[in-house]
Amino acid sequence: MFLPDKVIIADDHPLFRQALLETLKQRMSNTQWLQAETVAELDKILLSDGDADLLLLDLNIPGAHGFNTLIHVRQHFPQIPVVVVSAYEDIDTINQAMNYGAAGFIPKSTDVSSIFTAINQVLAGELWTPAEATGNDKADSKVLVAQRIASLTQQQYKILLMFAEGLLNKQIAYDLNVSEATIKAHATAIFRKLDVRTRTQAVIVLGQLDLTETEFSQELSS
Repeated sequence: MFLPDKVIIADDHPLFRQALLETLKQRMSNTQWLQAETVAELDKILLSDGDADLLLLDLNIPGAHGFNTLIHVRQHFPQIPVVVVSAYEDIDTINQAMNYGAAGFIPKSTDVSSIFTAINQVLAGELWTPAEATGNDKADSKVLVAQRIASLTQQQYKILLMFAEGLLNKQIAYDLNVSEATIKAHATAIFRKLDVRTRTQAVIVLGQLDLTETEFSQELSS
């Protein structure tokens, strides 16, 4: 088994994250483990530790919008393989995650042995999904949306997430320590890349790759 030097775990459920960490440490005792509970924390870790060997990503950490975080990470940190670790087990979610660049998909109900098998396979440069998952041959109408989201720079994506939180330009400028004019310039670029004209339309585009309400309920009940 290839032993990674550095692995990032992005999951906001402390009990699951700790259980997963302790399980993985049994066979990866010399690995450095970095943990994030939110998208903001994950962004900071990626900027400082872009040489990580693997990212284990929960799709619903605070600040995430469905598959958008996965798409953004794959676009800006393509050297880091991403394995989605999720409470969702439906075939459509698994296939979409793989279509958007995940190297593997591990349902949270997966047994320990299979988790190690999945991680080992991904670290070896291969893909891994549950045995019941199948390829999706249907045309994905969301591919164009994913491409537009992926075209945003790190700063533009961060500002788009702030738009989604309802923050005003003045508030965003203060938080990012830049001028309001700079935020307006970024907004113009974001609108152009997403092919929209307003903040509201930009946030709607962001939401088009969100997980469904049913899936969100499954995550909350897990």
